[in-house]
Amino acid sequence: MRILILGSGAGGGVPQWNCGCRNCDAARQGHIPAMSQSGIAVSANGRDWALVNASPDLRQQLAATPALRPQGLRGSPIRSVLVTNGDIDHVAGLLTLREGQAFDLFATPAIQAVLAANPMLSALDPALVQRREVALDCGFDLVPGLRATLFAVPGKVPLYLEGARVETELMGEQTVGVELAANGRRAFYIPGCASVPDWLRDRIEGADALLFDGTLWTDDEMVREGLGAKTGRRMGHVPVSGPGGSLDALGRVSLGARIYVHLNNSNPLVDPASPERAQAQAAGWKIGHDGMEIAP
Repeated sequence: MRILILGSGAGGGVPQWNCGCRNCDAARQGHIPAMSQSGIAVSANGRDWALVNASPDLRQQLAATPALRPQGLRGSPIRSVLVTNGDIDHVAGLLTLREGQAFDLFATPAIQAVLAANPMLSALDPALVQRREVALDCGFDLVPGLRATLFAVPGKVPLYLEGARVETELMGEQTVGVELAANGRRAFYIPGCASVPDWLRDRIEGADALLFDGTLWTDDEMVREGLGAKTGRRMGHVPVSGPGGSLDALGRVSLGARIYVHLNNSNPLVDPASPERAQAQAAGWKIGHDGMEIAP
């Protein structure tokens, strides 16, 4: 199994277009690496590839990834796309894939309904793009040799579907994790997750790799930095540090590799020289970056 991190940033990436925080300024000046918005590519054979999530930065991500470039005059090694929720930073890139390329588009029934309700996505030719509904906890072939299983994780509906009352730890089809299995190896991709319950720890125990939601280091960092009024948990993301944070909650889980992905521009983990990154690395975590390859 090969997993390529196409984008390691949360919505807006690093630098975010309208943000002058320390990390965004440092990325603009080339002092720390930039991060495009979240997504991965995965393959069992190095020829047939699936995208998991399609960020607004997908065009530049594909151009930067030799394994995903056309092999002839027209065509692509991308055979399928799977989306884990309806967030803009995970589905807007589908519009990049509208130029007459056949692929399967996998999602839960609830997320397929969200996609179907957006008239712009009718640009994906139904004669070429097969929209396939996937039931939770039922394995399916994502690409040849690669088995995927979707399972509900605590989360919330996309921002543009929020009503007056927002539930941030819903369990259902609106936010899912992905278990990937190929050639005797097992990996998990969970870019959005509001908490780490015991059953989730049990499920990922012994996996060869975990790519997990690292959006915020502390729950209130955006509020403290003057960058927003919402906490991480209000946005449906468990913080890395602090009580109930993923660093502690996942510390006793046996894993082959553990990588934080979906990092917000406010997160000190995006700075390679930060003490927070050193703390996470000392606990056995790697910090995902654009172009990173994981071979579980």
